[in-house]
Amino acid sequence: MNNIWHKPYTLEEVNSIFAKYMTGYLDIQATEIGTDLLVATMPVNDKTKQPFGILHGGASVVLAESVGSVASNMIIDTDKYMGVGLDINANHVKSASDGLVTATCTPLHLGATTHVWDIKIKNGINQLVCVSRLTVAIIPKR
Repeated sequence: MNNIWHKPYTLEEVNSIFAKYMTGYLDIQATEIGTDLLVATMPVNDKTKQPFGILHGGASVVLAESVGSVASNMIIDTDKYMGVGLDINANHVKSASDGLVTATCTPLHLGATTHVWDIKIKNGINQLVCVSRLTVAIIPKR
């Protein structure tokens, strides 16, 4: 696939976005920008675990929506448009109790008004923990 990004982005630029707000609180970090993928990690720690000591499903969804939303905004002209989450689903297929989880975000559909992303979250030994699909609406900036 050809490079899908609107302009060349660096990990530093993407991580400056992730450093703020909820993604900053959860220590989400971009680790790779490919021609058609964005990869980010999140630690499994007291901020991201549920009371039984395993990764909270909601934290996985935050990771998935964050990496997909940022990816959509890397594709569009952000002077004119913004990408906002429209729908997300997640299947939690395995637990994680420590280390890092890694989300790999790839496009399923890149249209003028919607983007659909496939996000696979894996644990430190490359086992699938969560699979998510995110739909992002592309809307004019106000």
